[in-house]
Amino acid sequence: MAVISMPVSRNEAKIAVRVYPNAARNEVVGFVGELLQVRVSAPPVKGKANEELITFLSKVLVVSKGRIGIIKGHTARNKVIAIDGLSQEDTMKRLLSC
Repeated sequence: MAVISMPVSRNEAKIAVRVYPNAARNEVVGFVGELLQVRVSAPPVKGKANEELITFLSKVLVVSKGRIGIIKGHTARNKVIAIDGLSQEDTMKRLLSC
């Protein structure tokens, strides 16, 4: 059930993410279709995995944490993430280069 990545504007990207909490380390696994798979070391308790995901993606994408938000899926493994200040194309390039 992948969500199609559709930009809202030229400077905002949306990506569908599948999060795997309690991993040994934070890493981008890769894409399966339109779904980005990400492992985070934090447990899925009290939003810790969500916080870790945003922190990790901010480092990978080189944007501030305030520019990344969870639009859908706050309590689920499948999420839709919005990145303000990056185009869809730039976001994909940065994710694929890590």
